Amino acid sequence: MELQRVLEILQWVAVIFGVAEVLLAWKNNILLYPAGILSTVLTIYIFAKSKLYAESVLNGYYFVMSVYGWWHWHKRRNEPPLPIGRTSRSEWGISAVIVIGGFLLQYLILKRFTDSPVPAWDAWVSATAWAGTWLLARRKIENWVLLNISNLFAIPLLFYKQLPLYAGLTIILFVVACIGYFEWAKRFKAQTI
Repeated sequence: MELQRVLEILQWVAVIFGVAEVLLAWKNNILLYPAGILSTVLTIYIFAKSKLYAESVLNGYYFVMSVYGWWHWHKRRNEPPLPIGRTSRSEWGISAVIVIGGFLLQYLILKRFTDSPVPAWDAWVSATAWAGTWLLARRKIENWVLLNISNLFAIPLLFYKQLPLYAGLTIILFVVACIGYFEWAKRFKAQTI
């Protein structure tokens, strides 16, 4: 089977599990992590083959954060679920460091050491998603905002790189993240009353 056909099949599998992951996150269900792990492993390979190196590394980060998030949520098995919260000033500071530092580091690496045709764009999508994923693992409402900043830039990038299934998935992720933000805000308000 030729590589292009294999990549197409793998994209479908990764996208299906990616949709499952975000729907499970929206519903605040721990099974988002195994779905995400499978999706990210496949996506790492697909994006590397498509020369979206920062996106590929980002998915490696998603993998690590999925393992961390799964462990973080699961370790509290006999305790009440980790509550949804608002991002503190210090967490915003950490998020800013992740975005700015991640962007600069990835851009410089992509520009100097790879044949990436879109180093700044690729680095920006990746860096904003890093910060959003970190906030998701900490169950902060604002994770949805940072993830959607990443999604807004990722959609045209994925179409440009001729990855329409991933662009379609990212459109779905954008919509679900909008709904997820309001759902988590409602849950946060209910748990603080």
